[in-house]
Amino acid sequence: MSEDARRTRVRLGVGGLAAIAVSLGCFLITALLGPSAWQPALPGSPGQPPYALDAHPSPYLVLGLVVAGMPAGAVGLGLCLYAVRRGWSCPARPLLIAGLLVAAAFVFLPPVGSGDHLNYAAYGRMAVTGHDPYITGARDLPGDPIAGAVERPWREEPSIYGPIATAQEAVASWIGGDSVRVTVFVLSLTNALAFALVGLVLYRAGGPSPDGRLRAVLLWTANPLLLFHLVAGAHNDVLAIAAAVCALVVFKAGSARRTLMSGALAGAAAAIKLPAALVGGGPAWVLLRDWYATRRRDVLLRLVALGGAALVVAVAAYALAGPHAFDQVRRAAQSVSLATPWHLVDVALGKGSQRSVIQVGSLVLLVVLGLLLARALPRPVGTQPQDVADARAIAAALVLAWLFAAPYALPWYDALGFALLALLPASAFDWLLPARTLALSLAYLPARDPQVVRLPSNLSWLFTVVRPTVIPWALTVVLGALVVLAVAAMRRAGRTAPHPVRPRRA
Repeated sequence: MSEDARRTRVRLGVGGLAAIAVSLGCFLITALLGPSAWQPALPGSPGQPPYALDAHPSPYLVLGLVVAGMPAGAVGLGLCLYAVRRGWSCPARPLLIAGLLVAAAFVFLPPVGSGDHLNYAAYGRMAVTGHDPYITGARDLPGDPIAGAVERPWREEPSIYGPIATAQEAVASWIGGDSVRVTVFVLSLTNALAFALVGLVLYRAGGPSPDGRLRAVLLWTANPLLLFHLVAGAHNDVLAIAAAVCALVVFKAGSARRTLMSGALAGAAAAIKLPAALVGGGPAWVLLRDWYATRRRDVLLRLVALGGAALVVAVAAYALAGPHAFDQVRRAAQSVSLATPWHLVDVALGKGSQRSVIQVGSLVLLVVLGLLLARALPRPVGTQPQDVADARAIAAALVLAWLFAAPYALPWYDALGFALLALLPASAFDWLLPARTLALSLAYLPARDPQVVRLPSNLSWLFTVVRPTVIPWALTVVLGALVVLAVAAMRRAGRTAPHPVRPRRA
């Protein structure tokens, strides 16, 4: 490799890290400035955490900061991943520590980007005051200091989250008492701890290769898009991701104990957010394949243990939550978010009149994408047993298919896809997911009700043009690119796969 090529790699990598630093700086300033269009006010004593200034920033300033930070973060991540594939490297551990320090800083700053953390606090309040969060809305607790902070349109909505998420919310409410600030701080802290756990697990799972660990850190711990949505935004998706990633990392087809642990963790992930249960499809597919090929009883027993452990944990958790735990999930299954390609279909069919057609279409698309990605995603070679590699690739295929096919999507949902890609070798799919997350992030500027945010009239196009029109078409292009890349990867795999040697007849 020439000296010029080496210098180009270094410039790409260093430029990418600089862009990531700029992105994180924009996000930290946005949170530090205090209540704004991107940061709901937190009632309570200013001496309680989290802390921020009360600078009253204009919508134009915070919009500029976030709009600058999002593309900078996505481009920086892409440049670093590209440089790593071309041979550039830097120590992964300092980057891991830097990402964790930024996450710790966000814990002590008020959440930004949406008002979901206020919903979490209210559901926890309901649980500790004897109300059922699955049938109770914030408006049903008039005069309550915690429920009163919930923003429209969520004041009427019961919880959609699983019972383990509700348990986290209840603990935060028990600690926070009547203080919204302390309750939200505890929620942010526990979410950040889960984020750190995933980062450390992925770092170890990157194996002995420095490039593998560096890639894992870039895709998760130092990923500015995830730091913004999961940690700065305090979204509880990270709890489900922690359980899901651990379910895949502990799995080993030949070990009954590790199979049982994998199933229990997959069940726990489902008891936080239902779609996270998809990761269990990877280990299940491997065991089912092995049993079909060998008809061995011990493989069948491990398959039963995997599914049984997942069911025991999930069923026990939902049984404790009560009979209404799935009510809101069933209602949400009919939803179509404005920023997905399915919104264009919904408008074309007569908005809201043909949701059953969209549901069927999304299921068909999920199956098609799942089959394509199951064959197209790369497997690690030589660094881990084949059953582990296959389980991770199949789980990633299922999760990515769900992300790209679902009619309802928000930017922080993509975090599960990033975590599973970090368990696989580098591929062109590494760039598609940041592109999708960037588009969704720009669609939800911010992810709050327009009537609550009250942006200036000359910024109304964020809600009327960007979210329902520009981004759905952009995500349609990204979806098409995913299909093209998957088909191309399958063809390359077919050409390079060795042909089986047939024994000669005597």
